[in-house]
Order: sequence, then structure tokens, then C-alpha cells
Amino acid sequence: MRDIKIMGRKIGLDRAPLIIAEMSGNHNHSLERALKIVEAAAKAGAHGLKIQTYTADTMTLDIDNGEFYIDDPDSLWKGKSLYKLYKEAYTPWEWHKPIFDRCRELGLIGFSTPFDETAVDFLESLGVPCYKVASFENTDIPLIKKIAATGKPMIISSGMATVAELDETVRTAREAGCEDLILLKCTSTYPATPENTNLMTLPHMRELFQCQVGISDHTIGIGAAVAGVALGATVIEKHFTLRRADGGVDSAFSLEPEEMRLLVVESGRAWQALGKISYGPTEKEKKSLQFRRSLYVACDMKAGDAFTRENLRAIRPGLGLPPKYYDYLLGKKVARDVKRGTPVCWDLIG
Repeated sequence: MRDIKIMGRKIGLDRAPLIIAEMSGNHNHSLERALKIVEAAAKAGAHGLKIQTYTADTMTLDIDNGEFYIDDPDSLWKGKSLYKLYKEAYTPWEWHKPIFDRCRELGLIGFSTPFDETAVDFLESLGVPCYKVASFENTDIPLIKKIAATGKPMIISSGMATVAELDETVRTAREAGCEDLILLKCTSTYPATPENTNLMTLPHMRELFQCQVGISDHTIGIGAAVAGVALGATVIEKHFTLRRADGGVDSAFSLEPEEMRLLVVESGRAWQALGKISYGPTEKEKKSLQFRRSLYVACDMKAGDAFTRENLRAIRPGLGLPPKYYDYLLGKKVARDVKRGTPVCWDLIG
């Protein structure tokens, strides 16, 4: 499976996962705040910063009732029309360049999720290094073709997609020119619950589509994301804000800077811990072999005395014979005088 490079950063199983901070609408209509989010993401150790490119008019119609109105009592956005939600959440297009410029200054991979073909053209004019496809757009085949034709790496969220739908998406992307593809396991609820995250899909998805996989995680905290590393995630995307208490359309399930820093650290540790298939002591463990149990003389003995349960014990340290010989040695006689605390070895036996 091919490794992928974005702005010189290698993405693959042989290094810690790429961590993407998703700004979404957490800028709260302030470019100054948006730039502070970029700076906070870089300071926390994230590797990428993602925004979204759309307007309310490219997303939906300005209708305030019926299916255009959110009345789900469990939704964070209950009581809003789709149009008003997107009007509140969108990132003004004139902000994109200063946001991406700040990302480059700080060494972050700055990129976006386009939601229609005009957004792709706009992002191409800004020279973005890669593209993200949102879960709700992963069946928009014309959009997939448009993005893939740029030839740039594509990161596609799998939320809600069936295997057949994902297959069509992946085939479309590859046939249209995409060579570098990453699929992200995603649960499209906001927030998502751990029991609906289904990380066991990751290795199956990797083998099925022969591509790198990761997780676009909407759960609270970092546990699910870190667990994904053990199952082969090479990319982790989490929504990010300066402070949840500041509000914003996605703030409830977004990480704060210290949590993002912790995600970077712990996902890196998880990756390091994977290592390789290994049995027996590592180089670092060899010194600890002395603390295994082994057979020791527990009482002073004279030549000809026999081992009993009183004078033969399996104790630490591990310089004597292994405990597996305990029953065999019971009743055997010692060949010479031996003091308490002597490790048992074969030449001690008469």
C-alpha cells in the first residue's frame, strides 16, 4: 500500500498519524479568532488545519419549513433552517487566503472541504495541497470527479456510506485521476457515541479498498481516536476550538488546545507502542531477567542432605535453575556443603 506525501509530510503506517484540526464554524464570524485557532492548532502540535468552503446558497435553498427545517429534538441545531445554519457556520471565502497563509507560516497543512464545483475551482486558485470530502458529499459523484481531476490527494469520510456506495466513490476517484486516497471512518452524528463508532471497520476498509485509512472522530474526548491508531489509522481528524464555552456551531464536540496537544502526544505513543510482532525479552528487558523466580537453597545444607520443601524454594532473583525443575529436585541430594541463599545449579546435585 503506497505511502502518501502532503507538503513533504509522509503519511503511512511507519510513522505517527497525521493529526488534523477541523475549524469548521468555530471561528464564530471572526477572522481574528480564525487565525488564533490556526495558531493554537500549530502550538498544540497538530499537523494540518482544515476549513470548509461553501456558502449557504451553494448548500441549500432559503426555505424555512418542511425538510429544510431542523426539528430533531436530539440535534445540536434544532430550531434552525438548513440555510440559516450554513449562513452561520460558513467561512467567508475572502478569509481562506489569510488562513492558508498563516498555516504555511506555521508549518501546518492548510486545506479545505469543498462542497460544490465552484469551491473546487476557488481552492485550486489558492493552491491547496489536498482535499477533504465530507461524509454527506461522499455520494456526490460529479463532485468526486471534479476533485479527483486535480490529481491531488483526497481524504474521504465514509459516514453513512454502504460498501457499495464507497466502492463507487473510490472507483470514481481513481478513474478520474486520484492516485493518493485516504478513507476516514466516520459516524455522522454530532456528537457521536463510542458504541456507534465501530473502529473495527478500519482494517476491513483498508484491505477492501487497498488504501490508507483513518478516523474523522465526532466523539467527546480522545479515546476513540487513539484506539483507532491500534487498528491502522494513519490520519485523525477532530473538530477544534479555542474554548467550548465560547460557543459556535460545532463547539460542543470540539477539542480545546490542551486536549488537542494530548491527542497528538497519546496518538504518537499509541503508534510507538504498536511496534512489531515480538516474543522474548527486548534489549531493554534483558536486565530484568534477573528478577524472575528461580530455585534457591533456603537453609544451610550438608553434603548428602536431600532437597525438601523447606530447604528448596522458588524465589527471586533469577540466577538459579528455573522453577519447572522444583518437583524433579525434591529428594535429590547435594554433592557438597551449601549455604542458605545459594542459587541451585546442576553441579550442586550429587
